[in-house]
Amino acid sequence: MMDGFKEAQSLEELQTFVKEKDLALLYLYGNNCSVCHAVLPQIKPIIESYPEIESMQADVQKLQSIAGEYTVFTIPVVLLFVNGQEVMRFARFIERNKVNEQLKKITDALKA
Repeated sequence: MMDGFKEAQSLEELQTFVKEKDLALLYLYGNNCSVCHAVLPQIKPIIESYPEIESMQADVQKLQSIAGEYTVFTIPVVLLFVNGQEVMRFARFIERNKVNEQLKKITDALKA
């Protein structure tokens, strides 16, 4: 487990989380992925600066059905869902500024 968000123990737990939250962010990683371990500490403070977004993480190497469910070909992946619909996806080389810009746009649009 990475030191990040609440860890999903199953695909079902992730699916329920996405369905139940207005704004649900998933961080999908692999335990043996050095990029994944480097990216999380960089983007976690940005994500946490949006209190309206709820976050969960999952190890796709441990829970392989997640990769198929969310069409994940490379890790890490950041996915944002609004009312159960995917509205944002960043994969592999995740730029903090771009994540922040997108989160700001989406949260601002929802407040309007």
